[in-house]
Amino acid sequence: MANSLSFANSVDVTDADAFIPEVWSLEVLAAYKANLVMAQLVTILNHRGRKGDIINIPVPSRGSASSKSANNVVTLVTHSDSNVQVTINQHWEYSRVIEDIVEVQGLSSLRRFFTDDAGYALSKRVDTTLHNLAATWGGATAYEGTAANGTGAVIGSDGSTQWSDADAGNGTAIADAGLRRVVQELDDTDTPMRFRYLVVPPVEKRKLLGETRFTEQAFVGEGGAGNSIRNGLVGDLYGVQVYVSSNCATVAASDGVTNYRAALMFQREALVLAEQLAPRMQSQYKLEALGTLMVADTLFGAQTVRGDTETNDGTGCKAIMVPAT
Repeated sequence: MANSLSFANSVDVTDADAFIPEVWSLEVLAAYKANLVMAQLVTILNHRGRKGDIINIPVPSRGSASSKSANNVVTLVTHSDSNVQVTINQHWEYSRVIEDIVEVQGLSSLRRFFTDDAGYALSKRVDTTLHNLAATWGGATAYEGTAANGTGAVIGSDGSTQWSDADAGNGTAIADAGLRRVVQELDDTDTPMRFRYLVVPPVEKRKLLGETRFTEQAFVGEGGAGNSIRNGLVGDLYGVQVYVSSNCATVAASDGVTNYRAALMFQREALVLAEQLAPRMQSQYKLEALGTLMVADTLFGAQTVRGDTETNDGTGCKAIMVPAT
């Protein structure tokens, strides 16, 4: 007589719910979104599920109105535009092997740590890519442009002196006059007033918090619970929302000792993030390792659409070099 095999105690989807990849993917995505700073402030192009590695974005020039003279035909606006390419070539991953002994003896909270850590690591990479674009704003050398046309990074005290890494460098903390000067530059080039942001490193947030001019209610224009610089969204200065990010780039002066951080002023349409593959989590059992390989990855591209040049109508970004300490 054949032995009957009972499946009453078999592991089903309910028993193994903590190890189903789809659940891991959702947790990774949640952690990813929670840790983004720069990516939530730029223009997002959703390219998920689509083919191709380059997105072409037309950048039309602005037209001007003409006076209508009696008995004369209308004056046609001369149209010209340029094209910006966003190359989707940033494929980043986060991988771990969880050995069987860990799955047997470890607490289930270990999974939450791995998924949270994966989401944080991927989000930091996206933000770093966006931060690093600032090094290309207006100059062949990182953050350094040409004083003649006002490109490249500026220093924070006056917002107009060009950044230089010569010797110990010349970066300074952001002052009221410097901030107003950078705001004016965006105004002069017809940059939209809405969705302007200033992203500063923690050291600069500390300095802003110590300046009465940057925290008094009359300056920030807010009341109630929002009358001072605060948390991730630091505050609102002259209509520019201020955020803090530990991911602001660090730049060394030529003396090899003095470091600076790059604070970024920009308008949302100046930067584009194209997402082709949202953060996902996949897993596979590896017999040779007696463990489970878990891999989180994402695929994206980023580009400056409206660069830092005062002769380019629609410029919307400027790097401000501040001391790292």
